[in-house]
Order: sequence, then structure tokens, then C-alpha cells
Amino acid sequence: MSNENHTSAKSADSGNFLMQGSILAMAGILVRLIGLFYKVPMTRIMGREGIGYYNTAYEIYNIGLILSSYSLPLAISKLIAARRVRGRFQDARRVYLCGMAFGVAVGAVMTAVLLFGSSWITEHIFRSPGSALPLAVMAPTVLVFSVMGIMRGYFQGFGNMIPTSVSQVIEQIIHAAVSITASYLFLRWFADTANPASYSAAGGTLGTLTGALAALIFLSCQMLRHRKKQAALYRQPQTVSTETWKQVFFALLLTLTPIILSQFVYQLSGTVDNSLFGQIMDGKGLSEKERMSLLGVYGGEYRLLTNVPVAIASSLGTSMIPSIVASKTSRDGAAVQHKIRLTVKFNMLIAIPCAAGMCVLAGPIMRLIFGDSSDLARNLLTIGAPAVIFFSLSTVTNAVLQGIDLMRKSVTHSAISLAIHTVFVYVMLQHLNMGVYGLVIGNVTFALVVCVLNWFAIGRALRYHQEVKTTFLLPLFSAAVMGAAALAVYAGITALTGRYQLGILVSVPLAMVVYGVLIIRTGAVTEEELPDMPFGMRLLRLCRRLRLLP
Repeated sequence: MSNENHTSAKSADSGNFLMQGSILAMAGILVRLIGLFYKVPMTRIMGREGIGYYNTAYEIYNIGLILSSYSLPLAISKLIAARRVRGRFQDARRVYLCGMAFGVAVGAVMTAVLLFGSSWITEHIFRSPGSALPLAVMAPTVLVFSVMGIMRGYFQGFGNMIPTSVSQVIEQIIHAAVSITASYLFLRWFADTANPASYSAAGGTLGTLTGALAALIFLSCQMLRHRKKQAALYRQPQTVSTETWKQVFFALLLTLTPIILSQFVYQLSGTVDNSLFGQIMDGKGLSEKERMSLLGVYGGEYRLLTNVPVAIASSLGTSMIPSIVASKTSRDGAAVQHKIRLTVKFNMLIAIPCAAGMCVLAGPIMRLIFGDSSDLARNLLTIGAPAVIFFSLSTVTNAVLQGIDLMRKSVTHSAISLAIHTVFVYVMLQHLNMGVYGLVIGNVTFALVVCVLNWFAIGRALRYHQEVKTTFLLPLFSAAVMGAAALAVYAGITALTGRYQLGILVSVPLAMVVYGVLIIRTGAVTEEELPDMPFGMRLLRLCRRLRLLP
């Protein structure tokens, strides 16, 4: 193949995986937005105490999910992608079937642990007995996710993110509808009990289960629909002998174990925060209701909001892993580096302005979305907004390490960061009396340490260096100007009209336009890079028509 053809193929491949990632990212953002908007009425129904129970139960459930099924889509997609690129479709089928058996087994075990151990876990580890009921209601979701994760991993391994994207949207819509309805009804039906907020939280977690069941039904229909196409692939002769079931199982286990450990340690920071906060604040005399109210603002408002843009990083990382595996299997090192560079840059172009916007408009955003005009809510978002950048970057770099078979590094780095984070948060809670502010600062520093360690490992393994000026510095400059403009316009309109809603309605779209123009005019995004990005040709034509290109 000529150099020109190779470059063209590489660009097309990069554009395709980034487009697939963008489909997943758009679904992820839509899912997070639905989650954000349904949490608003649900928070108002439950109150801060109820949402505190809900978030504590969800943190425990999330650990169970990570230990059993959360990493199954990544592992399955990676194994299938490696076999697909070599034309080993019969081996890919065995990966799917073996993964399904594994997923059902571990999902069932973890469901039993959470279901029958809910009272002990919530009472002795988190000092939150009121979280036991919502955790027990949510426990069967782990088994549902285990089965669903194998199906999602199968489609992702073949480079098709659409079934995963659609299933996520379906899941969240059903989740939202049932959570709002059930939390309201449970609060009314059990109003005379000792802890009605706990029953209301259980109504919220019932939505998690029903949403997962709806997504599973959709994915099952998709698998049946593609049965003929799959059968044709499996009948194709392989150039090498078919792997035995034992070989497939050990390949799955070797791939899955470091991913599970990495995700477990990486996601454990939230659970550590809740546990430390419960234990230490209980010792300082705060009642369960007071602790749950503070955690309700931290988890139900601050973390919920900052997780929306991080969904882009998670989706791009998910789509990048099979693509990097395919390029690595083909021994195309240039393509691997090109995909990493493009994904990181596209991610930062979105994460940096999101963090800046949340920082400068923290108060009105919290007031508009959650109806919370307290200084606590505003300060948490202002201080913790940089976490959007660091969590986005650490999520993508973790995906890179998994894609280039350095998953142990990902585990090690997350463990080092978690150890530092635990000591740091303990000191801030126990000795500096920083309360919930200590959790926010710890949230930012945890992701920052992971980022730094991951970059050193990727640089050593691939001799890779991310371009700094256009990936970080120019977007930071553009976001700073954007933030100043947004704050000035918001303050002016609010002062003139007295309506903060109108100030946000005008300042946010204006900020997006200012940022978009600046990243083009400063050269953060070049004319050559635009076609590689999602909807890049349309953006390129628009920039040419408006004469924005330098």
C-alpha cells in the first residue's frame, strides 16, 4: 500500500472509531442528562436525607457491579476485536458464549451477597441502616447487567456502538419514569413508618432494576435479529485452529481480572469517601440525617452534575479500546498513536470549557437545576469543577493502558492514587474539620494523580508525547475568555432584568459560540484536523463559509 493510501486509510479508520465513539458519547450525554433531570424531582420528593440513602446504596451497589459485571463489555469487546481482525469468527463466538456463562455465574453470586448482606454492610461499614432497603431492591440489577454487558461487549467488539447506545437510552428513560413514580408512591404509602425516606429511596432504586430489564430485552431482540448474519460469519473457515473452551476461558480471565481490579480501585474512591465521612462525622456527633443531607448535596448534586461531561470520555474510551487493539494486532504503531492523540485532544476540547462554565456559573446552575441556592452547593461546584478535566483525562488514559495490554499499570496507578486519597481525605475530615469540602478536594486530587501516573506509563511504553499547546494550553485560554464573557453577560442581564434564568439562557449559548470561534481562530483545531472529528466536514464547510479559519 502506498504512503498516501495508508494515510487515507488511517484517517478513515480514525474518523470511523471516533464517530462510533461520538455516537456512544452522545448517548452517554443523553443518558446523563436524563439522569440529571429525573434526579431533580426525585431529590425534591425524597429530600436531602432520602437522596443520601439512595446515593449510599448506589455506591455499595456500584462496587458489587464493578467486581462482577461492570468490566465485562470492555473485556469481551477487546477479545472479540483481536479475533475479528484476524478473521477468527468461530473463536469470537466462543468468547461470547464463555463470557455469557461467566457473567451469569458471577452476577448471581454478587446479587446474593448484596441482597442478603445489605443490612450488615450498610449498618457496620457506612453507619447508614436506612440504606439497607434500597440496596436490597437494587441487588438483582447486578445479574441483569452481567448478561447485558456480554451482549454490549459483543457488538462493541465488532465496532458497532449503536445497540449499546440505544439500550442505554432505553434503560435510562424507563429508569427515570419508574424512579420518580415509585419514590413518590413509596413515600406516601410508607409515610407512617419510622423512616419513610428509606422507603422513598427504595422506590428510586426500583427504577434502576426495571430500566436494566428493559435494556436487556432490547439487546436480546438485537441479538436475535442479527442471528443470520452471525451464523454466516461463524461458518467462515479459519486459517488457524479453533481455540478450545479452556483457552478461551483463561484468555477471558486474564483479560478480565486486571480490568476489574483497575475499575474497582478507580471507582472505590467514592465508596471510601462515603465510608470515611460516615465513620468520622458520626464520631464528631453528626446524626445520620445530617450526614445523609450533606452527602445528598455532594453525591446527588455536585458529583451528578460533574459526571455529565465525563460521560464523553467514558464513551470515547470504550470505543477506542477495540480500535487500538485492532491496530496493535496489525502492528500499526503510527495508527495507535494517531488514535490516542485524536481522542485525548477531542476529549479536552470538550472537558475544559465544561469545567470553566461550571466554575464561573456554579451558583445559578445549582439553583436552576436543583433549586438549591445555598452557599454549600455553589462552593462545592466552584471548587470541584476541575475534576471534570482530570476524570475525563484519567478515564481516557486508563482506556489506552487497557488497549495496549498495560492493564496492570492501570491497577497500580489507581491503587497508589487511592492510598494517597484516603490519607488526604482522612486528614481533612478528622484533623482539619473541612467536612464535605474535604470530599470535593479529594475527588479532584484523586483523578489528578491517576492522570500523571498514566501519562508517564504511556510515554514510556509507546514513546508517546501528547502535543501540549493545542491540546491543553489553547483550549484553556479559550475557555478562560469564554468564562469571563459568560460571567459578564450573566451578571449584566441578571442585574437589568432580575431574572437569573434569563441570564443563563443567554450567557451559556453565547459562551459556546465564543469558545468555538476562539479554538478555530487560535489554531487549537486546524483545518487538517477537522475532517477527522465527528461531523468534521460540516464544521469545516461552516468555518470556511464564515471565514473563521486563520
